[in-house]
Amino acid sequence: MKQGQQGYILCFLLCLFTAYMWYNPNRPQAGDVAMPPGKLNSLSYTPYRNGQGPMSKGFPSPAHIAQDLRLIATEANGIRTYSAMEGTPAMTAARLAAHTDIAGLARQAGLKMWLGIWLSADPAHNAEEIAAGIAEANAYPHTITRVVVGNEVLLRRDLSVQDLIAAIDTVRGKVKQPVAYADVTDFWKQFPQVAPHVDIVMIHILPYWENQPLSLDAALGSIQSTTDSFKKLFPGKQISIGETGWPSRGRWRGAAAPSRVNEAVYLRRFAAIAAHEGVDYNIIEAFDQDWKYQDEGIAGANWGIWNAHRVLKFPLNGPVTEHPDWPWYAALGALSGTLLFAAVGFRDIRLAVPAFALGNGFALACMGTLPLLYDHWQVLDAVVNLPLQAIFAVLAIRRASAVRAGMPLPPPMTGAATLASLRRLRLPLDYHAYTFMFLASAAIFEAMLVFDGRYRDAPMAVFIIPAIAVVLRFYTKDRPLRPGWEEMLASFALAILALADTLIEGSQNLDFITWNVAALVIAAPVIMAVEGKKGVRKRKIRGV
Repeated sequence: MKQGQQGYILCFLLCLFTAYMWYNPNRPQAGDVAMPPGKLNSLSYTPYRNGQGPMSKGFPSPAHIAQDLRLIATEANGIRTYSAMEGTPAMTAARLAAHTDIAGLARQAGLKMWLGIWLSADPAHNAEEIAAGIAEANAYPHTITRVVVGNEVLLRRDLSVQDLIAAIDTVRGKVKQPVAYADVTDFWKQFPQVAPHVDIVMIHILPYWENQPLSLDAALGSIQSTTDSFKKLFPGKQISIGETGWPSRGRWRGAAAPSRVNEAVYLRRFAAIAAHEGVDYNIIEAFDQDWKYQDEGIAGANWGIWNAHRVLKFPLNGPVTEHPDWPWYAALGALSGTLLFAAVGFRDIRLAVPAFALGNGFALACMGTLPLLYDHWQVLDAVVNLPLQAIFAVLAIRRASAVRAGMPLPPPMTGAATLASLRRLRLPLDYHAYTFMFLASAAIFEAMLVFDGRYRDAPMAVFIIPAIAVVLRFYTKDRPLRPGWEEMLASFALAILALADTLIEGSQNLDFITWNVAALVIAAPVIMAVEGKKGVRKRKIRGV
């Protein structure tokens, strides 16, 4: 069989293998984890849609809100809101009217409502919120079943405990519904003097956001002990879980792994625990809120049962697929791998697997980027980074082919020359220039993770092609010989920061372990070249 024919057959087999490798982690899961009969107790509801948020000018219409509430009513008995005025002093009359009628629209949808009154550090706005909340509670006494005065005010340190108690007492004296305050467990323990002023002690149990995050199983195992401890701490008070849930996307935090399957499993198992123990609860949240990305990263934007387009992310019963769109990415990986193998003429069959590794790496980069375009910076990242990775994949496979064929290579472009070219707004089509750009960028990303990483995701999607390209360099024994100080600075900084980030994130965070291993791989060629030069000098000194 001719070598070209072998290449075509191998390419076909690798396409099939690509399909399998995408299918295997996306097989339906959790089909045996059942939701208890009946609807969920309550869901947090924030009405904003794509491009809208608390500080933007856009606000959903009453028709959109009514549509949302009818959808929620198919899966839940009630909703929890957070503000009587949507949290902005610049509220227009139209927006205020649309929001203050949420209770009326909830009544039409057959939903009960936990009305939130948002308290901040602004006394004037707090007075407006309290007045609006009291009016709404009194207008809908049968729909609004409780009034939540303040949400995590003590956690944010917006008010003193005395000012918070004064606000609670004001509302409690003017509404007929039970009054609650909601905060994380640590702040209830720190300020137990709030409890006598409320009818309901509302606690937030968000294992993902804990300072010591819990795994899915550990988090569910702690629910009952937490509620029991609060019943003992505040005897005679109703204990309610005001927020609990799990994000479907975002950075790992310790052993807490966001995923679509994990969100479904947490929701189902928690609902079963609550039904068995008679726990009063609210799930955060009904719909993904893209605007939360600005404050809480990708995880913050992905707590919904429905996505921002009002599509149910997973069935509440039955199997769950982690990435429902995986066939499209599998097709992209197979096509990209084929094109990269074609770029070297299907001749060297030892480059078939590297070509498909690069092709599937590009598909993974797309999957980790395109569904997460929450703001203009992320759009810019996609527009710049994805084409650069695609070009680098072509440069990497063509260089590997040249190295294996023993062809002469162009002189390496140094980091200094690359920086000078970029200052002139020129992007050289050079393998070493791309290598240095990704190397320096990775060091910058790693520094941000080390010094300000709480809401930042591991940037694997941004650097997956450079990491694969380095492995390909080792495979072809193509190592840098004379790195400049710019390359050395970036490489050693990246390696040191990657080790530091590994210690910060911990041994259970597989997401960041994977990224930091990739970062060390990206840094390795230059570091090894420097160490190789030191070894040569020592041998010369010794006369070896």
